[in-house]
Amino acid sequence: MSHREVPSRRNVLRGTLAAGALAAAPLLAEAPARAASRAPAYRNPLVEQRADPHVTRHTDGHYYFTATSPQYDRIILRRSRTLRGLTRAEESVIWRRHTSGDMGSHIWAPELHHINGKWYIYFAAAPADDVWKIRIWVLENANANPLKGSWTEKGQLTTAWDTFSLDATTFTHRGSRYLAWAQYEPGMDNNTGVFLSRMANPWTLTGPHIRLTTPEYEWECVGFKVNEGPSVIQRNGRVFLTYSASATDFNYCMGLLTADTRSDLMDPASWSKSPTPVFTSNDTTKQYGPGHNCFTVAEDGRTDVLVYHARQYKDIVGDPLDDPNRHTRIQTFGWKADGTPDFGVPVADGPAS
Repeated sequence: MSHREVPSRRNVLRGTLAAGALAAAPLLAEAPARAASRAPAYRNPLVEQRADPHVTRHTDGHYYFTATSPQYDRIILRRSRTLRGLTRAEESVIWRRHTSGDMGSHIWAPELHHINGKWYIYFAAAPADDVWKIRIWVLENANANPLKGSWTEKGQLTTAWDTFSLDATTFTHRGSRYLAWAQYEPGMDNNTGVFLSRMANPWTLTGPHIRLTTPEYEWECVGFKVNEGPSVIQRNGRVFLTYSASATDFNYCMGLLTADTRSDLMDPASWSKSPTPVFTSNDTTKQYGPGHNCFTVAEDGRTDVLVYHARQYKDIVGDPLDDPNRHTRIQTFGWKADGTPDFGVPVADGPAS
């Protein structure tokens, strides 16, 4: 969501922290490689002042959208039968922060997932009286339409350590459900790494946790040593996990992990890490700090779409936490001859071409 700092580094956080999630892959299961040459184009920004966007295309024919609100006090939903329609879709506040106690501050990076006939929202929140004690929480709704019905608080999602944690996403692979998330690991000289665990149910982890990636390259350690915002897409016999790195200013960028689909995802050796970022700021198109992405498909049901946030300017005045202008953006992408994703560069603002 934002700069997931170690909680004890509250003062360090000031100046580069910004609120900051992922997208599930169940609806994006194995499919042949495809190109984006005939793909639809979109006008950006898709939704202004909404960071850490998550878009899911459900079997009811609707796209559902949620994201971080700059007030950091609510969870919002929109829905539309087209991606373009999300721009003007009515926005509903489906949950608000508590006025005291748990879940009282820093409501960040919600993700909406449909699991076993119910809707779940994973999000980050902190107690009202300890605003950097950020943890992962879960909401549940049994209504077929997540904009209706009631949301039940399932509680905190417990991980191996009671430390700064956020940006949870879930996906299935070979019959097992997994959770990937960002967390500070005790004893590590960083802010957050990305971890993976199997799930016993939508709000409970089971078995060991493994570290998938920790900040190590220079481009992952600018401002803060951060790996966060994981998102998964499965294509071409491989599982790809994107994540975001560095401070949430113009240095924010996306990295990539890859595993063979036949491998044991809970074996760290199954994953390889790209040594260079795969999606970065671009002076030509005037897009800065692209990241905290998710994946969906276009209206044609075939073309892959990257959803992310970015700012329209490089320099930020004051604390990035107070800058609301990380806008949701979307663009189609294709696949290289070797079967890996080709995200290109963040496209410029303006009408669809």
